[in-house]
Amino acid sequence: MFHKLRNRLLLMNMVIISVIMLGAFAVIYTITYQNVRKDIMIDLQHETDFFARPGGAMGKPGGPGGKKDGMPGKIGGDMMAPTRPRSVSFSLLTDAKGTILEKNSRFEMTNDFYAAVAQKATSNPGPFNQFTLDGTRWVYSAMPIPEGYAIVYMDVTPQERILTNLIYTFSAVALVMLGIIYLTSRYFADRSIAPVKEAFDKQKRFIADASHELKTPLAVINTNADVLLANGTDTINEQSKWLHHIKSETERMKVLTQDLLYLTEMEDARSRMIHVPFDMSEAVENVILTMEAVIFEKDLEFDYDIEPNLTVTGSSEQMKQVAMILLDNAIKYSNAKGSIQLTLHKHQHHVQLTVSNTGPGIPEGDLDKIFDRFYRVDASRSRQSGGYGLGLAIAKSIVQQHRGKIYAKSVQNERTTFYVQLNER
Repeated sequence: MFHKLRNRLLLMNMVIISVIMLGAFAVIYTITYQNVRKDIMIDLQHETDFFARPGGAMGKPGGPGGKKDGMPGKIGGDMMAPTRPRSVSFSLLTDAKGTILEKNSRFEMTNDFYAAVAQKATSNPGPFNQFTLDGTRWVYSAMPIPEGYAIVYMDVTPQERILTNLIYTFSAVALVMLGIIYLTSRYFADRSIAPVKEAFDKQKRFIADASHELKTPLAVINTNADVLLANGTDTINEQSKWLHHIKSETERMKVLTQDLLYLTEMEDARSRMIHVPFDMSEAVENVILTMEAVIFEKDLEFDYDIEPNLTVTGSSEQMKQVAMILLDNAIKYSNAKGSIQLTLHKHQHHVQLTVSNTGPGIPEGDLDKIFDRFYRVDASRSRQSGGYGLGLAIAKSIVQQHRGKIYAKSVQNERTTFYVQLNER
């Protein structure tokens, strides 16, 4: 699915860029073509003026550029003609049928060549026309005169070659650019899809894990219900054991669904959360008062050090929940007669809460995963203790909502420490 999505993004990107490049090249080519054509017309006019000078084929008495009294004529109304042609050019005087009467050329051409170009010009006379002969591109101006036509020819093959080379250059540049764009687009398409794929994989894993967690209590409830139905004549007191099992599993499912709903609400409410300053030191002390009895009941050593009057911005109740989750996690995973330490201090520009406990620790490869939903290093032990692997995910969501940071460090078979960093007000 994601492979097809990447290919669609890649194809769409390539099509859009190709259309933009084609449009840009078309505009550049059109402008260049118009400029070249304009230059050719100007050069052709210069050549016409050149051959219209006194003594030229077109400047003789009675010609289109001359006067019957023998005075030199002009074309275009300018007596100052160019002193020399700017390109390969020549002029011809023909009759109406295209028979050459006179030619004026600085180059040696064959008679067949002159006859061929004369026929092309007289068959389609006009002030500006063009044709190709033997691979050479010519433009001409064929103007009618009493004897027939006065024709000026100019070789424009170099100018045409400019346009051809421009097309070749555009094609080469387009191929290279499309190759580079393809590789770049593929790289960024992969990077763009990666978060979507990760979120999709997490969602699939979340659904699978939630289904798995619900399957066990539902199976227990169903089994105990079957036992109750099989012993319909017994009293409630006689069946109390099965009813307690059902109630216990129902409570477990209630906790699971509440945690799942809380996580969902946390993600949806991030933009609506109201942050207010509160005393973080007081909030953590209240949690300690709540959890202290549980810690001593487990026969664990507990030390804490709280710096007073540390203020942060956010939700006091939510940060109490974070502290409670970390303390509850430390109680569950401490070894027998182990110890728990809690500190709250100002650390550089942050308020840092640390909760550590002795115990089996967390493998280094699992440290980045323990904040994922339903993730547990030791699944069987966690189920025995009643956990679903959602506590740390909730803690991470709350800390992120407070623009803070939570992470863990662990030395196996020694100590595990959780760190929460919050911005001081």
